[in-house]
Amino acid sequence: MIEFTICLAGQRIGICCEYERTRSYCADYLTGEPADFYIHCCQEDLEVEQAHDRRTALLEKLPYSPKSPDLLELSAVYRKIADRMIDYDTLLFHGSVVSVDGQGYLFTALSGTGKSTHTGLWRQVFGDRAVMVNDDKVFLQLRQNSVWAFGSPWTGKHGIGTNISAPLKGICFLQRGTENIIQKADPQKWLPELIHQCFLPEERYLPLVSRLAQSIPLWEMTCTKDPQAAAIAYESMSRGM
Repeated sequence: MIEFTICLAGQRIGICCEYERTRSYCADYLTGEPADFYIHCCQEDLEVEQAHDRRTALLEKLPYSPKSPDLLELSAVYRKIADRMIDYDTLLFHGSVVSVDGQGYLFTALSGTGKSTHTGLWRQVFGDRAVMVNDDKVFLQLRQNSVWAFGSPWTGKHGIGTNISAPLKGICFLQRGTENIIQKADPQKWLPELIHQCFLPEERYLPLVSRLAQSIPLWEMTCTKDPQAAAIAYESMSRGM
């Protein structure tokens, strides 16, 4: 059994697992401080992950490709952490977050829509002013008057992320289009999509997602792959108008 502690979104989490790959994956988040809580991964958890992958492939009508046990453990670990983080008003969310001048901007969409492409344009346009918080799975912490985005080890297929945090200026739902058009989004209209982009059973996180929808500006945008898309999104989201 391998034991170590990481710090995510301000919480120190003790992890007991079977595979060294999990600790290596979390290397940038390791801490020697005492844990606030612990999670344990066992063979049964890996079987649950495997069953989840089969169901997902079936629902999406895709071929099922079995993962190795160490990859299954990585998935089990983040789901267990996400479940406990609800107690700290923190959600694990599927999206790409870029920080510009210390302010975070989150983009979410269906897989393959181009979240990573869009935040890549932000890095192209803003240069050193832009830092990726996370390109895939970010922790969103709801505070009294703000929402903060925190990096995590789970950075997606591109492996882009940093162990930093930033207050969020807004969440934007992306769609591909032939023009760059951004406008304020109706929280009720987009609440189902916010729910879809979280990583827990709905009954556990729905109250927190509902709070999220009312706590931060929501945007919807059709965009191209032109760098102007980043400039237009920043202009509106940074000003809140």
